[in-house]
Amino acid sequence: MYYSTYFLFLGPILLCMLFAMLANRKVKTSFETYDRVRTRSGLTGFDTVTRLMRDNGVHGISVGRVQGSLTDHYHPAKAIVNLSDATYGSSSVAAVAVAAHEMGHVMQKHDGYVFYQIRTALVPIVNIGTRLSMPLVLIGLLLDAFSRAASSDTGFYLAMLGVVLYGGSLLFALVTLPVELNASRRAGNMLVESGILTREELPGAKKVLSAAALTYLASVLTSLVYFLRFLLQVLMLFGRRSRD
Repeated sequence: MYYSTYFLFLGPILLCMLFAMLANRKVKTSFETYDRVRTRSGLTGFDTVTRLMRDNGVHGISVGRVQGSLTDHYHPAKAIVNLSDATYGSSSVAAVAVAAHEMGHVMQKHDGYVFYQIRTALVPIVNIGTRLSMPLVLIGLLLDAFSRAASSDTGFYLAMLGVVLYGGSLLFALVTLPVELNASRRAGNMLVESGILTREELPGAKKVLSAAALTYLASVLTSLVYFLRFLLQVLMLFGRRSRD
């Protein structure tokens, strides 16, 4: 049974892996290409964040520096925008685009963007759900085995609860996609409005941000395939009971 579902989803899983690899490669090549293009304003990633905070009336957010490249992220609980080494002190089109994208997330929280709020609320639920999903399925199977004589469906419903909790990761990926697309749109608008990039430089920044969006699309597709595989496995396991 396990191997039947394994081979059934092997093709889609491999395609998702290939898509994710290509998306990551696209992000790296786009960043490397426009990391060689200096901005006319001469502003760095750090300058970009500080100017956008000033221009948009945002206070109480600090700017930190983390190791690596493309490791940039906004930590709302700590109220800090962390910029990678490749972004923090660089005045390239790619660097300011990435920095502005993180500021896009800051503005989403500041403006109460609904999908951002939903994603934030989902974080603890997804963390708990991924830990409980498999134990619930196993407990459901045990209950099913011990309650066959009584024809109880308690085990099945408990296992399906585990499937629903497992699906939280898919829901999180689905909500993340519009959040990231919106942050990139905000970034493009803010970069031009604040004079950090000219309209001639903006297409390069958008290429970097569009490439990054592909990685989130790959995450959605991968989460969907794994959720469907998990659901089918559980249904097949309990399908034996109805045939017995």
